[in-house]
Amino acid sequence: MMASRRVLRLRTSLLAAAAGGASVSVLYPIRSAYAEAPPKEAIPDRKPIYPDYASLIPKPKPSDTSPVSEPSSTAPTPTDRLTGQVRRARIFLYDQSLAAEDSINKFMSYILNKETSFTNTIASLAPAPETGEQLLPGAIYVLVATMTGSIITRNRGLLLRTTFPLAVGITAGWVLIPFTMRNIAALSWEYEKKVPLISNTHAEIRGFTKEAWRQTKVHARLVGDWADEKAAAGREKIESWVRDGK
Repeated sequence: MMASRRVLRLRTSLLAAAAGGASVSVLYPIRSAYAEAPPKEAIPDRKPIYPDYASLIPKPKPSDTSPVSEPSSTAPTPTDRLTGQVRRARIFLYDQSLAAEDSINKFMSYILNKETSFTNTIASLAPAPETGEQLLPGAIYVLVATMTGSIITRNRGLLLRTTFPLAVGITAGWVLIPFTMRNIAALSWEYEKKVPLISNTHAEIRGFTKEAWRQTKVHARLVGDWADEKAAAGREKIESWVRDGK
């Protein structure tokens, strides 16, 4: 009896296990796993993640002068307007910077030309080497003569204190450094010719001075000749008196 019961229990458990396996196979069917990829025809068509490169290339638009062109129906975007404003601002700044650079270059050229002209002018006032005139001692002597004239007239009137030292300095200059004074006079005359009133007045004063100096030399020569004649006549009389006295 005990053995028959054990056999019965074993059959029952086997039947239950078989029934459970059948139900699992019905609910979850078993499929074969393949190591190779499925064929391309079995893969469904899907939308690509990245767009086609050919679609990214912009198509050329017809020009405005083309007979087949169509009027653009789209207005410029704010980005396009901003781009245009930035472009105009950059062109304006470039033009202004270029104009400023040109102005600076012209100003520097003007300064360099003036400096060169001033240097050449000062160099042209110096006497030529073949004249043998020494500028440095002569200029010092002229300055000392001018200061002497100022000291002499320090207690005089304003007009005399102004004109006398100047006259003494100019006279000393013409005596001590005549070639340098001639160069200075020629340079001052070139500047005076730019103002006709001053140049004409200077020419009149210069002509009057030359004529007065010529007349002075003529009269001095006449006076010298008269003095020589009188001295000769007096000497002859004295000699005749001496001869007669003997």
